[in-house]
Amino acid sequence: MSQRPEYLQLAPGEDVNSVRDRLSFIRGRRILLIWPEDGTALTRRLDLVLVQREARRRALQLALVTHDEQVMLNAADLGISTFETIGASERGRWKRGRTRMFTGRDQRPEDSPEPEDLMPVASRVKNRRPSSALRLWLLRLLVLLFVGGASAVTAYVVMPSATVEIQLFQELLQTELTITASPALTDVDIDGRAIPATLLRATVQTSGTLNTSGVQSLNDLPAIGVVIFTNQTAQPVDIPAGTTVSTSSGTPILFKTVAPATVPAGSGERAEVAVEALTGSTGSRGNVAAGLINTIIGPLENQVTVVNVAPTTGGETRQFAAVTADDQERLLAIVRGQLQALAYTEMLSQVSDNQLIVIETIRIPPDGERRDWTTFSHNIGEITDTLTLEMRAEVTALALDDLFARQIVFAELSAQKPADLLLLPETFQYTRGFVTGIEAGGSITFNAGGQAMVSASADPARLAEGLAGRTPAAARDWLSQTVRLAPGIAPVIRVEPDWLMTLPLLPLRIQVRPVTLP
Repeated sequence: MSQRPEYLQLAPGEDVNSVRDRLSFIRGRRILLIWPEDGTALTRRLDLVLVQREARRRALQLALVTHDEQVMLNAADLGISTFETIGASERGRWKRGRTRMFTGRDQRPEDSPEPEDLMPVASRVKNRRPSSALRLWLLRLLVLLFVGGASAVTAYVVMPSATVEIQLFQELLQTELTITASPALTDVDIDGRAIPATLLRATVQTSGTLNTSGVQSLNDLPAIGVVIFTNQTAQPVDIPAGTTVSTSSGTPILFKTVAPATVPAGSGERAEVAVEALTGSTGSRGNVAAGLINTIIGPLENQVTVVNVAPTTGGETRQFAAVTADDQERLLAIVRGQLQALAYTEMLSQVSDNQLIVIETIRIPPDGERRDWTTFSHNIGEITDTLTLEMRAEVTALALDDLFARQIVFAELSAQKPADLLLLPETFQYTRGFVTGIEAGGSITFNAGGQAMVSASADPARLAEGLAGRTPAAARDWLSQTVRLAPGIAPVIRVEPDWLMTLPLLPLRIQVRPVTLP
């Protein structure tokens, strides 16, 4: 079973140097170059020749997948197999290929004269050449050899180029510290870790309302109704005003007659009398259903019976919402928060673009509230469903410039870094933490932190001078001793042309690229 080829997809317009670089990582494999669907690449015959030479140098067998007619003609001339699809390349036979650039004798123009036809003319010309012409020809040959040698030496010195990529050592540096911000300062104190702050003031007014939570009770209203007394004797029975009757089930509910009455003589005779609930049975509990009042309390219980044929009504328990001290405190806290929010919005117009207001410092100082600026709609104990507060206050806050704090954190990182490393400013990140303390004089302390990458440094021009004329192996050793490199990452050296065994002799032809981590 044949070895599965390595696929290399070409990009539109890709050049021969790019393809040769990609082939430099492969050895002893079958390589299938796949042309792009849109656009083309390597359309010159010389491009394919150079790619084929690189493939032969690395023991690679080459084939192409392309629809470009010019590329297919060039490939056929060089003995390189071409296929329409990848599948066809896996099924078809691959040619060995050749790298011939110049035409052979069988490719001469048809009208080209044969050497035999030129001999008579050449003989006559040779015979007529003077003897001094030989010396002139030799002199020209020597000049040509000298110029050619000088050109070759110049080309060897000037033409080669090299690219050296080195991964510099890098390390993440972090710090965290406490910074003081004070209105008493006018400039940043890096050594003392202190920055100036601006004291802001704003007088604002608002109102708030909440439902009251207290309960205020008034006298209950007694229930009233009518009961019927029924005579159980042959004699008339007098019912005095204030006669007590009650229910018999559960907790007795007591009523009293509100006027005197007389039940006519004779068993079964009746008299209607108005009643109302007694103290202790007043309120809504005195509203009882028909037939529940059926007991007489007192000396008349053996002479008459009693019953209410209709429910008693009108009993009412009167309780109302009222203001408590807790209601006022809760509403005061709510309105204070609203005042601070309003003050923050107003203070935003007082700060510059670089300043920010420290939220934790927004407060109403003791002298910021006045009794005549705080008005409740009801006092404690008054009956009302809602309580309203109209309030005005002066609010203060601190504003600070975070750029000053960033300077302190950056200076701290710079002081911590090793002397042989450089701090990369573009990697610096600053973080402001929480306020840790508020002093009586108005200053605050807060946490701040930051991080940044530190990196080794390199002078490309000086390194190029040191690398000139060294072999790649010697160049890597010299770099590892001269520059602090990232652990485990060797320098990448590319020499053009790649058959050269050393780097260029001219430092100007060596490009050193220090690379840092993203």
